[in-house]
Amino acid sequence: MENPKPKTQNSKPLKLLLTGATGFLGSHLLRAFLESGYDVAILKRSFSDTRRINDYLDKVQIFDIDLVPLEKPFEECGQFDCVVHTATNYGRQGETATEVFEANLSFPLQLLNTATFFNTATFFNTATFFNTATILYAYLNCYALSKRQFEDWGRIFANQGKIQFINIKLEHMYGPGDNSSKFTTWIVQSCLKNIDKIELTPGEQKRDFIYIDDVVDAYKLLLKKSRQLDIDFQEFDLGSGKAVSVRKFVETVKRLTGADTELVFGVKSYREHELMQSEADIARLLGLGWKPKCDLIAGLKEMIEEGIR
Repeated sequence: MENPKPKTQNSKPLKLLLTGATGFLGSHLLRAFLESGYDVAILKRSFSDTRRINDYLDKVQIFDIDLVPLEKPFEECGQFDCVVHTATNYGRQGETATEVFEANLSFPLQLLNTATFFNTATFFNTATFFNTATILYAYLNCYALSKRQFEDWGRIFANQGKIQFINIKLEHMYGPGDNSSKFTTWIVQSCLKNIDKIELTPGEQKRDFIYIDDVVDAYKLLLKKSRQLDIDFQEFDLGSGKAVSVRKFVETVKRLTGADTELVFGVKSYREHELMQSEADIARLLGLGWKPKCDLIAGLKEMIEEGIR
């Protein structure tokens, strides 16, 4: 028996516009939204790698933003109840500051402005925090700056009563199928390959690792609860609420994989102004009825099993 479609106040299925659907987070959200019965349109580029969502392409309306005006999905689909914005550019491939700016500030600001013009009720924005324990990611400054500036624009639009803006500050998300450039995935894959050694910092810095399924559950709950929130600008920390040291994370992966890989802690220096503890304050989400279900051990086992298959 199929689940009934969630209804809006007009007794119609919830209509969503999703960016970043081909990415790790976006692909998981797309599947969850479709399984929940939502009507979903996605924005992507004509050359995007769709391998994560090929099974769902015939179930959504697709707009290639490099080929059509940004107004087209709003004109063709009608009014959206919510825009869920997960597309981002981390600068991992050596992109210039201008390219990071275009992807993380210019494009979403145009999208936000267009959404308000077409009377979209809610805009979800995702700001992601990254673990930089072993590689000195110089590009993160540009990424963080662009995300912070867009958050400020969202606050302005919300304070002017143009739209409800929900900013989700996402901690260290992980899970099967994530990009190999991510620290969590890299460590798991390195141990599965049983490489000779991994050189790391002392690993004393603590990070909040949250499994992808728990992230998706939080988004689904916030979609359902968004109309009950009485302030137009809302911000939520999203993590497990429990920080663990990078050293413990790496040692746990090694133990679960049974790898003989030598873990050489202290060879790499901490980056300048290294944040030694990052932990989400999940009190607001807990108050709405959400709680993480997958602990670190269970989540890592899922990643490892997927890596073995």
